[in-house]
Amino acid sequence: MKMTYKILPILALALYSCEPVDPSDPNEEELITTFSVDLVGPTSTATLSYVDMDGDGGSAPVISVDSLESNTVYTGSLTLLNESVSPAEDITTEVFDEADDHQFFFYSSGESTFTYSDQDNDGNPLGLEFELTTGSTGSELYTFILRHEPIKTAAGVSDGDITNAGGETDITVVFEIVVK
Repeated sequence: MKMTYKILPILALALYSCEPVDPSDPNEEELITTFSVDLVGPTSTATLSYVDMDGDGGSAPVISVDSLESNTVYTGSLTLLNESVSPAEDITTEVFDEADDHQFFFYSSGESTFTYSDQDNDGNPLGLEFELTTGSTGSELYTFILRHEPIKTAAGVSDGDITNAGGETDITVVFEIVVK
């Protein structure tokens, strides 16, 4: 019995001296090196691609863009990768799994319009899938913004307006588009 009393204070001291280990942040910002937009239309397909292997700064990104047909509805999907690691990490899956904490915002400098085709568990837009309707012939800029932890219930956010979204931007990509 005496031994038990001697061990308990030592055990209690050992338990109180241990500090908890902080868990890793499940929403830690990931490096997105590759951002790809796949567009499927009724008679053609197109790909918009942005690759920046060293992230912000450093070397300029490599951007490739296919032209689009005018007055056409395309079904769009986004793919995000971190190709700085091997095998490449699919960030798209992470964004999908954390849909409540992410939303894409789309902007066109011309007549083209975007419509969300997917949503999170609460019925708010996500944007990994969308419809793109092109306008008449000409040049436009398409801007894609991924926002982390936006306030999806704020005014205009569910309609794709980033003004009241808050949160932090994970990536912004701008493509110069030719609509034929």
